[in-house]
Amino acid sequence: MESGFETPVYITRPLLPDLQLITEKFHDIIDSKKVTNMGDQHHELERQLKQYLNVEHMTLFSNGTLALLLGIKALGLRGEVITTPFTFPATVQALDWNQITPVFCDIEPHTLNIDPARIESLITERTSAILGVHVFGNPCDVHRIQEIADRYGLKVIYDAAHAFGSTIDGMPIGTYGDLTMFSFHATKLFNTIEGGALTYRDPELVQKLNLLKNFGIASEDQVLLSGLNAKMNEIQAGIGLEVLKLVNDERIRRLDLLNVYMDELRDVQGLKIVTATNNLSSSLQYFVVRVVEESFGKSRDWLHEQLKKFNIYSRKYFYPLCSEFPWYYHLESTSSENLEVAHRISSEVLCLPFYGELGRESARKICRIIKQLQAM
Repeated sequence: MESGFETPVYITRPLLPDLQLITEKFHDIIDSKKVTNMGDQHHELERQLKQYLNVEHMTLFSNGTLALLLGIKALGLRGEVITTPFTFPATVQALDWNQITPVFCDIEPHTLNIDPARIESLITERTSAILGVHVFGNPCDVHRIQEIADRYGLKVIYDAAHAFGSTIDGMPIGTYGDLTMFSFHATKLFNTIEGGALTYRDPELVQKLNLLKNFGIASEDQVLLSGLNAKMNEIQAGIGLEVLKLVNDERIRRLDLLNVYMDELRDVQGLKIVTATNNLSSSLQYFVVRVVEESFGKSRDWLHEQLKKFNIYSRKYFYPLCSEFPWYYHLESTSSENLEVAHRISSEVLCLPFYGELGRESARKICRIIKQLQAM
């Protein structure tokens, strides 16, 4: 009988630099007397991230939610936007704050991303864009989505909160669509504690986004737009510069863990592994399984609760669906018939602990406990 962990094991831990390096960075920031308003740390992080993600245009923000909200505003979207219900609340809340109605589209059962085959039937004269989410860092079918958007004259936005470093056919994920949002929250592969960014193709958006994230202020005596305060501060940027140095090694460690999980769980009846096996395309943000009750013998919710008894904290991610929020009840697109796959998936998905510090033996132990629980 496998015993539990002595201390809690969570689904992720923030990737953080050595405290001495952070202290030195803080000294640089304090000595500069500039702690916000796009100083040297901000500009250097923006430069390095553009190089790392291989994108031409990028704007940094204090968090990913405000980045997405202001990106939508910058594109001037109105009416309806077709999106997925299987995402974090921030995706659709950015639409809410722009007075845009989400139209929920069902998802693909294997990638868990928005299903391009179902998008076209949802387009109306009020549709202004398609908002896809690269769920768990695995890319959407960007080519089919773009074909649909081009046919109907729609904008395309991607929520890449989980997809830092993901590529499609060797191309960086931030080069697809009109806008791509990245989150730099502490739970993400790359983090600035809190933070986010937009990448985009249109160079005219640079000035507009910089205005929108700084109250619309153009100069000492000019306010050109109604904006917000969404600037990344110097401490966030400074920490980000140190974290970026650690990302490649963290990816190697996570790939090692992925191989352990795959080897241990691939033959467990009723567990379907969602995380992409093509690691060149995935960000390695999460390790995800679907617990199919009929064949596993236990429900996802049961397994989730039982793992806690062993000090293992998995996550039912994303649950509930965004389409189940009370303020969307009146929308036709929230019907269970329209979202059959999403409803089934949301009752099955479980994210398991996945971060470099976890180590191979701890990952193996988690797998042994899952098999032990299934046999109960």
